[in-house]
Amino acid sequence: MSSDTSSVLLDLDGTLIDSQPGILMSCRAALRALGHEPGPSLDLTAIIGPPIDDVMRLLLEPFGDDRIIEAVAAYRADYGRSGLYNSLPYPGIAQALAEIRQSGARLYLATSKRTRFALRILEHLDLMSLFDGIYGSEDGGALDHKPDLVSHIVERHALARSHCVMVGDRRYDVVGAHANRMRSLGVLWGYGTRDELESAGADDLVAEPAGLPAAILAMATPQRGSP
Repeated sequence: MSSDTSSVLLDLDGTLIDSQPGILMSCRAALRALGHEPGPSLDLTAIIGPPIDDVMRLLLEPFGDDRIIEAVAAYRADYGRSGLYNSLPYPGIAQALAEIRQSGARLYLATSKRTRFALRILEHLDLMSLFDGIYGSEDGGALDHKPDLVSHIVERHALARSHCVMVGDRRYDVVGAHANRMRSLGVLWGYGTRDELESAGADDLVAEPAGLPAAILAMATPQRGSP
């Protein structure tokens, strides 16, 4: 790959797909597996995005339960059986990704979700062929955090940071980008808010999937003074 090829790293949940129904279903199953009955008003919108260990910590807190490892295991068992299939791509995402790819840019998935789940979701939604690499967290906790994950992708593919942009809907995506000296593009249709993304320092924001290609290609160009 040429060192000056534009590279786009994309979050999954809240950026490419609306995964909340499946995640909510599996979170409820995990709480029940530990003997808790989640209330009917359980809302995960504000906590989708960080590693699942952090999500489970927040969900167990009201019950005074610290069995995070057991909850995560129960969540992943249910999500692998059925939860991951309850996701839909946001309208226009497939077309936007195809347009970005046709421009010559390389696309890499960078998700906190387990890699094996991400692969199955993209295959189920027929989006796999659009990506040059699919990366997520690994068993044992490796690459759970966005800065580490983004760094891994950059090193694995010898990407030029000055030609990279990280796209996501939460502050974790912005932090992961800036920790690796690349620009970040926040999307406003996911689970994060404008305030969250702006406070985290997103370099730009885009309001709808149709605007992704132009916004990404404007950002994935060399930054003066960047390596």
